[in-house]
Amino acid sequence: MSQSITRRQTLAALTASVGATLSTNSLAAGTSPAAQSPFTICLNMSTIRGQKLGFVKELEAASKGGFRSVEIWIETLQTYLKSGGTTAEARKILADLGIKIENAIGFAPWIIDDEAARAKGLSQLKNEMEMLAEVGCKRVATPPIGAQSPGSPKIDLYKAAERYRAILEVGDKTGVVPQLELWGFSPNLSRLSEVMFVAIESGHPSARVLLDIYHLYKGGSGNVSLPLVGKPAIEVFHVNDYTADFTREKIVDADRVFPGDGVAPIRETLKLIKRNDQPIVVSLEVFNKNYYAQDALTVTKTAMAKMKAMVAGL
Repeated sequence: MSQSITRRQTLAALTASVGATLSTNSLAAGTSPAAQSPFTICLNMSTIRGQKLGFVKELEAASKGGFRSVEIWIETLQTYLKSGGTTAEARKILADLGIKIENAIGFAPWIIDDEAARAKGLSQLKNEMEMLAEVGCKRVATPPIGAQSPGSPKIDLYKAAERYRAILEVGDKTGVVPQLELWGFSPNLSRLSEVMFVAIESGHPSARVLLDIYHLYKGGSGNVSLPLVGKPAIEVFHVNDYTADFTREKIVDADRVFPGDGVAPIRETLKLIKRNDQPIVVSLEVFNKNYYAQDALTVTKTAMAKMKAMVAGL
């Protein structure tokens, strides 16, 4: 993609309307196609990751629980392929189960200052994107991995934007769009303002941001500025809840709970980001050890019930 694309064009791309698509989860969300839900209900496999089911059984548990959209973890898919599975077989399994992979969770270090390590990270990401394209996944999460630990140096946001553009250009070639992910605990890209700056400054029309109820709270951004985000910038949004027991300074990933079981302003947030032209994928991402101790099907059925209640009437 040409560097001549201006920031103004990118901002327009992030704020203009895009073509409407039919949500595969309209029925799962409790609506008919004629009354299409503004949200596609999705399960991030983090929610049943602790059961260590493997790629196929995770998909089966999601499908039996009522989910038709999922976010997979790249590592789990890679393990399946290393164990003898193929991407063609994975596509057939997905088709037979009626499941679409909306996004994938990976950890390629694309943003770091170390040039040699970053080059390896880009190569890793390219290989992962090509693999994802083969199973029909068109998005991949790209958090600030490698720059997220306490004490990590602060990365210049202009450089971060250049590096995000570089992986967006890899996405142009592979057909898989990197979703710039906010991590509220990280020294880098922990604020909504930071991820939006990097997305816009990248000067690329495919720039997208991946936000999260928990991370908006953890990083201190909250939801008050979400109306300033161009709605086409958000295609996938992670949902979860947290109880009043945890301040944002103390809360950690494992403290997330099902939507509706805490005090997070989930429905208010979804009202702020919903769009009329196409559904937003709302994906349940929790890492709760209490859920990991349960049967995976029990968790996915509970998750679906919680997610339906979350979007009811929105």
